[in-house]
Amino acid sequence: MLAKAYSAGLLGIDGYIVTVEVNATGSTPYINIVGLPDSAVKESKERLKIAITNSECQYPYNKRVIINLAPAEIKKEGAYFDLPMAIALIATMQQIPTSELAKYLIVGELSLDGSVKPIKGALSIAAKALEEGFENLIIPFENASEAAVVEGINVYPVKTLYETAKFITGELTIEPHKVDILKLFSQDSKYEVDFCEVKGQAHVKRAIEIASAGGHNILMIGPPGSGKTMLARRIPTILPDLSLHEAIETTKIHSIAGAIPAKHSLLTIRPFRAPHHTISDAGLVGGGHIPKPGEISLSHNGVLFLDELPEFPRNVLESLRQPLEDGIVTISRANTSLSFPASFMLVAAMNPCPCGNLTDPTKECTCNPTQIQKYLSRISGPLWDRIDIHIEVPGLKYKDLEGESQEETSKSIQDRINKARRIQRKRFAEHEKVYANRQMGPREIKKYCQVEEDGKELLRTAIDKLGFSARTYDRVLKVSRTIADLEETDKITATHISEAIQYRSMDRNLWR
Repeated sequence: MLAKAYSAGLLGIDGYIVTVEVNATGSTPYINIVGLPDSAVKESKERLKIAITNSECQYPYNKRVIINLAPAEIKKEGAYFDLPMAIALIATMQQIPTSELAKYLIVGELSLDGSVKPIKGALSIAAKALEEGFENLIIPFENASEAAVVEGINVYPVKTLYETAKFITGELTIEPHKVDILKLFSQDSKYEVDFCEVKGQAHVKRAIEIASAGGHNILMIGPPGSGKTMLARRIPTILPDLSLHEAIETTKIHSIAGAIPAKHSLLTIRPFRAPHHTISDAGLVGGGHIPKPGEISLSHNGVLFLDELPEFPRNVLESLRQPLEDGIVTISRANTSLSFPASFMLVAAMNPCPCGNLTDPTKECTCNPTQIQKYLSRISGPLWDRIDIHIEVPGLKYKDLEGESQEETSKSIQDRINKARRIQRKRFAEHEKVYANRQMGPREIKKYCQVEEDGKELLRTAIDKLGFSARTYDRVLKVSRTIADLEETDKITATHISEAIQYRSMDRNLWR
């Protein structure tokens, strides 16, 4: 007898539909799974026998069983198909009407006792099920809240194979799981840190505000203990709140990587990723036999913080260049090529020299010029150019730490940034892939970065005397545009240009 169920797998950050066909005939005990299964899928035939038996259901022990997973050209990975294969096997024994299986898309991993274990990528699978016209999704109980974020599909959470079989036959009632998205945003959209906790560093906060308003990449240079990491960790608190579309896209990436925090079904705050400098290029960009997202994709719609930037291997840093320009990373393998979104704000920090004391007025630097030059040269020129803002973070004095002045909160800074972003969204409404000043290309720069005459003269002097590259010239214009947006003015003046130039300290050979 032939039974057919529907399931789904993951390809990149998106789901794809898998048809599970089970044929049980003859009298020769045999089971085989075809359709390009990986080891985990092949091993499931042993789990199926025991799980079905322990669930008070009949297994076709005396039949020749062939299970086909279509489409056959895509390699099937993981244990997503345990539950639909088990349900289809039970259907071949006429314990479940085969006509009922077409109503559901089913995913889940089975334990030997018949309990259903959670999977990765539930949100992506639910979105694909809705796209393909499925009205009902059967999913592990632990994944129900994540899948229910997708509106328009009935999500039925199950805990056991027995429960699933009884539900499909109509002997058991399971209510569709619902989530209140507005409630999720109100409960979970809170940060544990705030900019008001950072004493002093007014000029650094100003640079960070500009970077956040335009989505610009920023590099902080200063001695150890000057507050670079403390400042970086608070940047997500002033970025615009995640939209529902951004939240779903971000959650998809974290879900397939198994990086969603416990008891969270939707990521409602911008991600902040801070990999250690020992990370490999595959860990940063993504990779594996079947490509998985790396840290830059996990930072999508958020912040990627690289502390001690020169300590990262050269090949790791160079792998950032293409994602910084394109907002996407493509990983190619012999059997497949996958693209992952990687639109993030790069925040980097470094010491001014190997010992870290070059710019500290109270400590003596022990590095010679050759050592300093070698240290700074670990970062290539093209990567310097892709960082829009370079800002010095000096060590704090006692009076700064003990001062009674009230520091500005993240909320008040965010309000100004939201105004600037609204201006940019309106400006780029006709541009599909541009939503912030950082993403402007040559055409947008020419159209939207018109500089007044006194500003042009200042730019000309900067290029002639400071040796700015063409890419640096574009960066200065983009940052100037953001400074003008914060002031809610269309004109880019010499004042805006002057401030933007001040944020190119590495181009001005400040320490070299």
